[in-house]
Amino acid sequence: MSTTAVRKTYSYDSDAALQVQGKRVLSVYVYQEPVRLWHWLSALAIMVLGVTGYLIGKPLPTLSGEASAHFLMGYIRFAHFAAAYVFGLGLIWRIIWAVLGNAYARELFIVPVWDPQWWREFFFEVRWYLFLERYPRKYIGHNPAGQLAMFGFFVVSILMALSGFALYGEGLGQGSWASVGFGWMFSLAGGNSLALHNWHRLGMWAMTLFVLVHLYTAVREDIMSRQSMISTMVSGFRMFKH
Repeated sequence: MSTTAVRKTYSYDSDAALQVQGKRVLSVYVYQEPVRLWHWLSALAIMVLGVTGYLIGKPLPTLSGEASAHFLMGYIRFAHFAAAYVFGLGLIWRIIWAVLGNAYARELFIVPVWDPQWWREFFFEVRWYLFLERYPRKYIGHNPAGQLAMFGFFVVSILMALSGFALYGEGLGQGSWASVGFGWMFSLAGGNSLALHNWHRLGMWAMTLFVLVHLYTAVREDIMSRQSMISTMVSGFRMFKH
């Protein structure tokens, strides 16, 4: 099976078929190690960023004892900033690997909205997720709906990283590397620091919603489409079954 056919509806290749417990299974290597590492590190970073970001915006009630004996918010902010570095560097690496990696590493960035067939398959997937279609279509990489969702997620992730480092630079002070490199984000928010904080927080909720939908669709496809999803992001191989 050629791995250059990034998104077309899947068809079985008898030469690649395997027999596992009497069932015909096809295995295709899709996600390379750098993509899988980026996925799981980003998932961990997003979890830390979401929890700590929420607590930064809505701090915990006052702790008992002297304030000088506590550094809880300091630890929360440190965890947030550390995860932000991991997340930001991961985005840069993922863009680089889109150039260096295989065809499936690039499909996240190339959404063929000019292709009528892509739109037909996109709306089919929407109907499938809404239980309006009885039989799934199998894809080697992302299906069209997943591809568009991942593209949107990546755009939001970049905006979150840019706004986050701009707010980080505000704390470091004028002249700091973060302020010089990302301070221009404040102008997009009308020069209003609170507005940028609010947009950054809104982005957090958008990413939280994406994670919930992503988990639902991945588990659902693993069960109902008879093709591996979760294990694919562990081993890199997508398995297809009758």
